[in-house]
Amino acid sequence: MSNQKVTFEFLSSHIWAAADILRGSLDASEYRQPVMTLLFLKRLNDRFEENVESLLKKGKTEKQIYSQKFLHDFFIPQSARWSVLSDASKNIGEEIDAVCKIIEKENPQLDGVLTNTKYNDKRKYPDDKLKALVSHFNQPRLRNSDLVKEDIFGDAYEYLLEHFADEIKKKGGEFFTPREVVKLLVNIVEPKEGMKICDPTCGSGGMLIVSRRFVEKHGGNPRNLVLDGQESNYGNLAMCKMNMVLHGIIDFNIEYGDVLSNPKLVEGGKLKLYDRVLANFPFSMDWDNAGAEKDPYNRFKYGIPPAKDKADFAFIQHMLASLNEKGQAAIVCSQGILFRGGEESRIREGMINDDVIEGIIAIPEGLFFGTGIPACVLILNKKKPEKRKNKIIFIYAAGEEHYLEGKSRNRLRDSDIDDIVKAFSDFKDVDRYCHVAALDEFKENEFNLNVPRYVDISEPEEEIDIQSTINELKKLEKERQEIESKVQQDLKELGLKV
Repeated sequence: MSNQKVTFEFLSSHIWAAADILRGSLDASEYRQPVMTLLFLKRLNDRFEENVESLLKKGKTEKQIYSQKFLHDFFIPQSARWSVLSDASKNIGEEIDAVCKIIEKENPQLDGVLTNTKYNDKRKYPDDKLKALVSHFNQPRLRNSDLVKEDIFGDAYEYLLEHFADEIKKKGGEFFTPREVVKLLVNIVEPKEGMKICDPTCGSGGMLIVSRRFVEKHGGNPRNLVLDGQESNYGNLAMCKMNMVLHGIIDFNIEYGDVLSNPKLVEGGKLKLYDRVLANFPFSMDWDNAGAEKDPYNRFKYGIPPAKDKADFAFIQHMLASLNEKGQAAIVCSQGILFRGGEESRIREGMINDDVIEGIIAIPEGLFFGTGIPACVLILNKKKPEKRKNKIIFIYAAGEEHYLEGKSRNRLRDSDIDDIVKAFSDFKDVDRYCHVAALDEFKENEFNLNVPRYVDISEPEEEIDIQSTINELKKLEKERQEIESKVQQDLKELGLKV
């Protein structure tokens, strides 16, 4: 590869081949971490060396380059360079742990990214496997100048995440939301330069990354954004931070902790408020609702969801409470939140009466890794446009004509996403696809928001021409009589009496 630029196709296959080294001795949930960690270390090393060369050409001295750490996005000291790993012949896991610890110490923004897994366990990570993995990543060099274009690295990392998610099925859904679903949410809420954006259950960070790309694509300055997230799984937190960095994003804030019991995105004793919240929270999980009545952040104004299998409206109300006075949220939910009774019905009624629900989109089943639970997208808005007040648009995008059926999971095509976004933007009825409903309809349906109650998806009955049917019956009756007369005549000729 010395004389060729690294392409996305080569890089993604090269990364996936690294997993083959550990596949068999470890399952996917275990071998994904060393592959991602070593890939990340190699990328940090090569970018640092590239920046050093660039600074030297600009007239900086070596003393300045190595003492003024602010000149680098991430500072990699000599004791933590890739050569330390590539030259090691034994105790490879111990060397990896040491390098990870040094890099985190030098770069506090990477705290927890590299040291969340310990590699000095030869039963799990034997020297020969780790040595082979390090050797695999010795080439190609991963400087920006070596890539066809810079963003292929982030795309290749997303490719890796998606394939890991597909391998481990249900657990994959905990950290990876399919790209087309993320694109749908982002295109609906249209983030703009200067906005504060949050994903309080951020997994591997796809919502934040795609939001930034959307702003850049539409002419905004992607650096003029606040990107915040929280994640309750420490391994997923590390993946998220790696993902952000590998997409060229270094200004972000990802916190660790359970967002329901211990929200970390707070300031002055209150929740931080955002212009946009995007999320795909864990469906129908248990939660500890014992202290919810005295929640210090007043998140559960519409009611406290049951503790068993019903945390959905706890997440939804947290996200609503995290919006500023003009904020909008797009949230992937199970369709159960639309029609379940009890306390959840009362919560829905309260949210409808306060006019904070802007849209509900039924999306195809089988879109997500490891679950076939029918899902929907719930769109909240703290400041609806005048023409949308006291109304909700219901979009039925779950029919077989609205997605591409796949072997492992179904997918939304770009055209499907465009149809949904246009319908939401137009905010008007489309036969058998979407309907704008008003308050009296919600009351009539006892605040059940199941989409087929509002969008008629039944197949139209074939119209029957009654007069033509009568004429056809008369014709058939005449033919019957003629046949009967002929039979009678034939029997008579045979001398038979009937």
